[in-house]
Amino acid sequence: MLTLLRDLRRLRNDLALPRPDRGRSLAMRHVDAGSCNGCEHELTLASSPYYDLQRFGLGIVASPRHADVLLVTGPVTTRMREPLLAAYNAMPEPRRVAALGDCALGCNVLGTAQELVGPVEAILPVDVRIPGCPPSPDVIAEALLRLIDGSPSQKRRRG
Repeated sequence: MLTLLRDLRRLRNDLALPRPDRGRSLAMRHVDAGSCNGCEHELTLASSPYYDLQRFGLGIVASPRHADVLLVTGPVTTRMREPLLAAYNAMPEPRRVAALGDCALGCNVLGTAQELVGPVEAILPVDVRIPGCPPSPDVIAEALLRLIDGSPSQKRRRG
């Protein structure tokens, strides 16, 4: 593996390829809090070779203990409230939360009122809001790249 990395570095130097603009990366833990899976399909598409978020240092991880960002889709249901809080509390500081899709933002929510806790902001402080039903992979990538670039995010709110 080290030989391969050394060869890749040498090839980059020989071709005079510029260094990546972004020197940082973000590990994201995705939690489906009760969505219709539309946002999940678009998130999967954003990870495909066409959009390739991994080249910008954005990747999905299996454990919240390795995550920088908690990416939540869907309105928070009564059964997902505690697992969502457990995932958030397992994350190391500084914690970031991204609400993906209109349902996570509390707009045009599917489901009955007695089964829903509400939008993600009612449970957790949200740093990034990604609107759309579902948002396109371009919109998802743009919002997450703004987060990795350290652009000033909207003020964190918690209901």
